[in-house]
Amino acid sequence: MKILLIEDEPKTALSIQAFLNENGIETDLCLNAEEGLRKIDRSPFDVIVTDVIMPDMNGIELSRKLRSKQIKTPILMISALDETDDKVKGLDSGADDYLAKPFDLKELFARVSALHRRSNLSNLSAEKLNYEDLEINLSTLEVSRAGRKIILTPKEFSLLEYLIRNQGRVIPKLEILEKVWNLGVEINTNVIEVYVNYLRKKIDRDFTDKLIHTHFGIGYYIKKE
Repeated sequence: MKILLIEDEPKTALSIQAFLNENGIETDLCLNAEEGLRKIDRSPFDVIVTDVIMPDMNGIELSRKLRSKQIKTPILMISALDETDDKVKGLDSGADDYLAKPFDLKELFARVSALHRRSNLSNLSAEKLNYEDLEINLSTLEVSRAGRKIILTPKEFSLLEYLIRNQGRVIPKLEILEKVWNLGVEINTNVIEVYVNYLRKKIDRDFTDKLIHTHFGIGYYIKKE
C-alpha cells in the first residue's frame, strides 16, 4: 500500500511517516496542499491522509478539488477541529473518514488500512469499470467508448481491465505477464506488445484523445493524453 500524507507541521508529519513506514505502509510526504496536488497528478496513491488546517489550501478545499477532478482515492482527514460540525463539513467535502487530533498512531494505521480494504472490495465487486469515456462491463464483457461498442477478445478484455484497475501507474511488462497471462519471466514479453497494439487499434485509433501509452523500457499505462 502507498499513501500520501499532507501535513504542514514537520514534526508531526515526520512522526506519522516514520510510524507508517515501519508498519509496512509506504508513505510519501508533502508539507502543503499545493505540493500534494502536484504529486497526486503525477502518480496514484491508495489512500490520501490530509490535515485540515494548512496555510496555502485547507483540507476541505483540497478534498473538493480532488473530487471535482474525479479522483476517487479514499481520503482521511486529520484535524484538531473535533466538533461534530467540523467532521460533517469534512465528510461533505468528499472525505471518507475524519480523525480528530490528538490521536494514537495505531488508530491512524487502522483507519488507513480499513479505507484501503474498503476501496479494494468496492473495485472488485463493481459490475462496471470506467476510465474517462471508456466503460467495460464485467458481467457481460461488453466494452464501449463514448457510447460506441468495441469488440474485444477475452485476452484483450483482461488486459484492458488490468490497465483500468491500475490506472495512473506504469505497469511493468513482467507484472502484466504474471497477472493477465499467469506466466513467468521465461515467456517473451513481445506477446504483451502485440496485444497492446491490438488494444490501441480498437480503443484509440478512432479517437483524438489517446488512452493507452508506453513507458519505454518499463511497461504500459492508461491515461488521457
